[in-house]
Amino acid sequence: MSLVSLSDQELVSVYIKGSETALEELVNRHRSRIYSYILVTIKDKSLAEDFFQDTFIKVINTLKGGKYNEEGKFLPWVMRIAHNLMIDHFRKQKKFRKVSGRSRDNEELDIFNTIKYEELNVEERLVKTQIKSDVKELIERLPEEQKEVVKLRHYYDMSFSEISKYTNVSINTALGRMRYALINLRKMVEEHGVSLEL
Repeated sequence: MSLVSLSDQELVSVYIKGSETALEELVNRHRSRIYSYILVTIKDKSLAEDFFQDTFIKVINTLKGGKYNEEGKFLPWVMRIAHNLMIDHFRKQKKFRKVSGRSRDNEELDIFNTIKYEELNVEERLVKTQIKSDVKELIERLPEEQKEVVKLRHYYDMSFSEISKYTNVSINTALGRMRYALINLRKMVEEHGVSLEL
């Protein structure tokens, strides 16, 4: 049977059983999309080649180590590996610092006081996207009342006066909920070692 006619998942199985040509077929099949994604993200041909090779080194190690379980999702899985490698690379370059636990409780968390997205270069945009994703996950873990205030304030740009009317509580209660939300977010940031600096 021709390897060209096999699905990605079948090729993975054949490769794991020892066929190097099955991996060549997988690489050739997806080279263009994966390389283009990396190049569009970082706009540096030499670096894109390095990331492409590093991505497939990780793919090979994962497959040979028997740790692959993404049945039917080979391409998205490889793209995710490439994305994570780029994130790790730029995070190390930027030497991110963690948010200080000594910040005053009534300050709004550093995450919300960031540079305008369009002013960032490609590397910084990539990292900023990851930061936003990390922050969203943490916000979802807040108690419902605190989560609501944070979302209304920072995603809907509502004033505390508007929030108090919308949620039918006093302004002081709305401010209190935001204060506790920020305290809880800071704790989670420190516990999970999340970096919030570009």
